[in-house]
Amino acid sequence: MAIPLKYLFVFVALPYLLYQMRRPTRWTGQLFVRGMNRSHSALSDWGLSCVRIGKDFVILDVGCGGGATIRKLASIAENGTVYGIDYSSGSVAVSRGFNADLINVGRVHIQKASVSHLPFPDASLDLATAIETQYYWPDLLGDMRDIRRALKPGGRLLIVAETYKGGRTDKLQRPIMKLLGAAHLDVTAHRELFVSAGYQDVEIFEERSKGWICATGTKPS
Repeated sequence: MAIPLKYLFVFVALPYLLYQMRRPTRWTGQLFVRGMNRSHSALSDWGLSCVRIGKDFVILDVGCGGGATIRKLASIAENGTVYGIDYSSGSVAVSRGFNADLINVGRVHIQKASVSHLPFPDASLDLATAIETQYYWPDLLGDMRDIRRALKPGGRLLIVAETYKGGRTDKLQRPIMKLLGAAHLDVTAHRELFVSAGYQDVEIFEERSKGWICATGTKPS
């Protein structure tokens, strides 16, 4: 029996689109990234409100995507420096274009790199942020430990996600997360992850009406 053309298209296109969502490389992936700059804006604003950001902070945004969070961070840390990394060359290109003026004056630096191989020396960062990206980290616990290595004593890691196990949108998002091969943690698992990675003063915030979660932890002094 012949497969209808529309179903054949779905079977062929879906894996490609899912890959581009995780690791944008082509024009389709870059469209996703630009769209995320808009769709994640309110989420990132809420998440950044959960942590103190000093005007002279040195900050790393892990999985910087389209670069909107980098721009927000630079506007708060107006005398500081913001670094962005992403393992996708497409995301790096979009992010650099979005922040070209800040790059030109030396306030922002964006490069292709993996969270599993951070190109930063020990105790060099005041804050690390991860907006809608920790789902895909190859070694979630090990990667959080390497971020802790790069943080200064007393530095803080902030993880923000628009869905989590047990949250308002969990039932809707769970099949998508499974297709993406993404980590999907509940509140307790988020807290335990931070503690296991060596962070203290762990705090978990929930925006229940949206189904959002924010987790933060401090590198011991």
